Amino acid sequence: MSEQTAAAAIDIRATSKIYGVNRATGVVALDEVSLVIEDNEFFTLLGPSGCGKTTLLRLIAGFEQPSQGEILLFGEHLEGLPPFKRPVNTVFQHYALFPHMTVAENISFGLEMLGKKADEIAATVSEVLALVQMEQLADRKTNQLSGGQQQRVALARALAPRPKVLLLDEPLSALDFKLRKEMQVELKRLQNETGITFIFVTHDQEEALTMSDRVAVMRDGLILQVGKPRDIYDHPARRFVADFIGDINILKGKLLSKDGAEASVELDAGYQGKASLPESSENLAEDISIAIRPEQLSLVDDSTAASFSGSIREISYFGSGSDYEVTLSTGEVVTLRLQNRSDVNHAHQVGDRVYLLVAVGSMQILAD
Repeated sequence: MSEQTAAAAIDIRATSKIYGVNRATGVVALDEVSLVIEDNEFFTLLGPSGCGKTTLLRLIAGFEQPSQGEILLFGEHLEGLPPFKRPVNTVFQHYALFPHMTVAENISFGLEMLGKKADEIAATVSEVLALVQMEQLADRKTNQLSGGQQQRVALARALAPRPKVLLLDEPLSALDFKLRKEMQVELKRLQNETGITFIFVTHDQEEALTMSDRVAVMRDGLILQVGKPRDIYDHPARRFVADFIGDINILKGKLLSKDGAEASVELDAGYQGKASLPESSENLAEDISIAIRPEQLSLVDDSTAASFSGSIREISYFGSGSDYEVTLSTGEVVTLRLQNRSDVNHAHQVGDRVYLLVAVGSMQILAD
């Protein structure tokens, strides 16, 4: 066994899940997925509905069994083990708390089912209540709590048995925007303090980028890219990843030459510069797609210093910033994002001709 595999919290090897008789006639929810999640990592499975992320979580939890492949937890095989024999716990989107029980009773119930002694249960309940900052509400019924408080109880209940891995299936989706932001910080704090591996499922890109050590972007039962949030955002390898993670401009261009991890490119809009290559770049054709984030474009007054020019089609104000949609000479439309600061020129109007500058190192060639 390799050192990497021995240290891994979860090691998923060529695992598929097929609902139906076989691959030809059934539904392929996961298609030979391989993934290593390290110990003490906050790892997020990110993708749209139906991409396979919850199926993968359920396979780790034991609620489903793989059609093929292997799933190991710290080197031990999980295939065939029922959920109650796996050292993992799950926090669901709907918390499934017992409304007739107090907060403390909800947390202690699972420990009682595990046959823990009364003094150990009491100590553990006190410990996890302090961890989620709910000590003062220990004797309150859960149906008397707010959504955020209920979520903390669900977390405390899942952490109480001290699982080796905690699975979180979109647990923030029912919360309002402000509370969701607060709980993102809380979840990351809990993961850091406990040292438990968190595997988080979401379709919310901001949640994934905010909390995760690493992110796996999924679609159609496949993992398209795995990396740190900044790498996923700044260097999306494929068109779907670029389009799904935040806002993006995708422009057409030509591949001129390659040099290590970079290439010289020419946009159809006229600009020549350097762009990052995707990991798999051997089969790139001459005609390529190039991704540029809106915040990597800026307005300049000097046409000779500009990367390309166009006319403003639309201006959208959203408080902290404004988006400018600009139609280029090729007919392509790009969006640039400017912060609403006093030192930024926002005098431009729809129809004005403007000159745009591409930030150095911001262009990324897409593999598809």
